[in-house]
Amino acid sequence: MATRIESTTSPPRATGWRGLFLRLHFYAGVLVGPFVLIAALTGVLYAATPQMESWLYADQLRAPVGLNQVSLADQVKAAQVSNPGGELVAVRPAPEPGDTTRVLFAEKGLGESERRAVFVDPATAQVRGDLVAYGSSGALPLRTTLDQLHRSLLLGEPGRLYSELAASWLWVVALGGLVLWVSRRRARRTEKAESDRGKSVRRHGSVGLWVLLGALFLSATGLTWSAYAGENVSALRESLGWATPALKVTGADEHAGHAGHGEAPAPAPASPESVDAMLASARAAGIDAASVEIGLPAKPGAPWQVAEVERGWPTQVDAVAVDGTTGQILGEVRFADYPLMAKLARWGIDAHMGVLFGWPNQILLLLLGAGLVTLVVLGYRMWWRRRPTKATGLTFGRPIPRGQWRKAPPALVAGLLVLAAAIGWFVPLFGISLLAFLVIDLLLGLRSGRGAKTESGDVTV
Repeated sequence: MATRIESTTSPPRATGWRGLFLRLHFYAGVLVGPFVLIAALTGVLYAATPQMESWLYADQLRAPVGLNQVSLADQVKAAQVSNPGGELVAVRPAPEPGDTTRVLFAEKGLGESERRAVFVDPATAQVRGDLVAYGSSGALPLRTTLDQLHRSLLLGEPGRLYSELAASWLWVVALGGLVLWVSRRRARRTEKAESDRGKSVRRHGSVGLWVLLGALFLSATGLTWSAYAGENVSALRESLGWATPALKVTGADEHAGHAGHGEAPAPAPASPESVDAMLASARAAGIDAASVEIGLPAKPGAPWQVAEVERGWPTQVDAVAVDGTTGQILGEVRFADYPLMAKLARWGIDAHMGVLFGWPNQILLLLLGAGLVTLVVLGYRMWWRRRPTKATGLTFGRPIPRGQWRKAPPALVAGLLVLAAAIGWFVPLFGISLLAFLVIDLLLGLRSGRGAKTESGDVTV
């Protein structure tokens, strides 16, 4: 004989719009919970990487402070001697006393956005080691591995679907939980006693309230990096004039392409000997951040590019193009001239990475990650206490019964359908997974039959 499992004090049956939100929140939590858990844990690890890298790669990153400093050109030459097979592409001078200079090379066999970084002591031009650096942030192997683990579970492009799925649904779960928290808080005012389950739900809701804004922030910024929704975000920003301005060069290559026609000799390849002069020209033009990258010309006759790479606060990402022969500034882009939305995008990405405000930013991300982990654990703990048994059948706990949309106001249902369709188009992975859920739920409903008993009690949220 089947035994029904119910709490001592069952909460009132959900009706109307609340039942619709309960059902959505329950199944969305079941779907996205494991992905959010993995993203939160790997994100917490990534947030702590600056300190871990500073300790792990101390021999490469640090050097004794010397009274004098050799020229950048001599430092580059030393790096070239230690790495003769690489193609010199950029130099990052030591930003502070005690730091090393990074000389960056392109090499065969490296992955996309990867460069070989040779670390040179500015005082002696002694090479202190080399590592593979990734992206504009210059992430070293530890941070690169944790970044790829967080982004794609080390599975490459297919693995990015996991993080995009988490970002696509996180805001839905968060806002749905807020609606349910408000409605439950109103209902509790009339309740004399609270069941154990009610207390669990309250704790779950309280933690969700504390991390709400952070969850929405992580969802929005995470989608900007995603494979499919990220393309739509970029297209939208471009169409509205919100894209990050590119460095435009005027007067470059005006003599390029005339070799062999008598007008001018072919331009010579850029020489590392010019690196000090290029930095001096950029400094005179207002490139004053401690951390800069001097990019060598991509082809003979093209300008050098000197860019600030300081992502802390205040943000310093100005860049200039410098004529390799005259030192003239051929173009510039200033962060102060960015459109507001481009600035917000820059700040959002840097805050997501934990670099915008230094260690306070890291601590906030650690607390936010811990809160998300707690939410997922509490949610599955409530599910486990109402887990599938022989009495309930193999279901995800005891969800709110089907047909809640019939009880909700028609205008609300219509509005949600339109909103879901629009969001599903803009965030494709959300739309596809939502459609898949609806199809599966419909098939399960048909299988259960019209005569199935209506499940009692409230849903696990």
